[in-house]
Amino acid sequence: MTAPAGIVDAHQHVWDLTAHEQPWLRLPGHESLLRTFTEADLAPQARAAGVTATIVVQTVTEPTETPELLELAASSNLVAGVVGWVDLQADDVAEALAGLRERPAGAWLRGIRHPVLIEDDPLWLVRPAVLRGLAAVGAAGLCYDLVLPPEVLPAAVRAATACPGVTFVLDHLGNPRLDGDHCARPDPRWVRDIGQFAALGNTVCKLSGILAEPPPAPPPGRQPVAHLVPWYQTVLGEFGPDRLMFGSDWPVCTLSAPYASVVAAAHELTADLSSRERGMILGGTARRVYQIG
Repeated sequence: MTAPAGIVDAHQHVWDLTAHEQPWLRLPGHESLLRTFTEADLAPQARAAGVTATIVVQTVTEPTETPELLELAASSNLVAGVVGWVDLQADDVAEALAGLRERPAGAWLRGIRHPVLIEDDPLWLVRPAVLRGLAAVGAAGLCYDLVLPPEVLPAAVRAATACPGVTFVLDHLGNPRLDGDHCARPDPRWVRDIGQFAALGNTVCKLSGILAEPPPAPPPGRQPVAHLVPWYQTVLGEFGPDRLMFGSDWPVCTLSAPYASVVAAAHELTADLSSRERGMILGGTARRVYQIG
């Protein structure tokens, strides 16, 4: 079902621990996430926050998860699109993509993602087999979500340059560090790499991931944003509101902040923009990139 116009949450997850093992949830600090999270858990929170559509994003590198997410989107009044997974290095990647699109719920496939965070090779994105897979994603009319550590951003620039027919969506601002020496200002290397990535015409960025990051001493009762402003201003200046989109990263965000606070943080950060510009970040960019409604 197509969700009505409103705020679009361009990045959320669901998982059922009885259906798929989630190894990354076994990491220290993730204990509260070690349970099943469903659309029914998110729906009332989204409704209360004014979110009328979401993009659900893959969590495991298994071919069975994406069909399940497609079926969820097809039956949902909230989930308006799926970023799924295929093996980009497989010889039959084009056939795998076609097979997903040809499923009864295949029309809800909007993009593909492989978690580069799990790859030891910092140049994984520019392997010839991966570049061929990325080209197949673009040929299928899909975008590609990038989730990676910040030191891999230069490889992302090379991949996006080599694949001009693919729209690359950078998740979580490229996961910049907001702690230690970088708690007061962004790492200059991240600023440089974000600028190079944004300079390409086939790239967009998600204002996600950092919105739940608390400051060193958060005031009680709300999710402050002053400490996030340098990172937000960097991506806003480089991408502009037409290439920047809000995403909650629910339920991962709940490690630090409830869903309502994450949405409120996006509202507060964008408060000084024009109505049109805020509308793009809070919904318009995601609708265009993920072809919603």
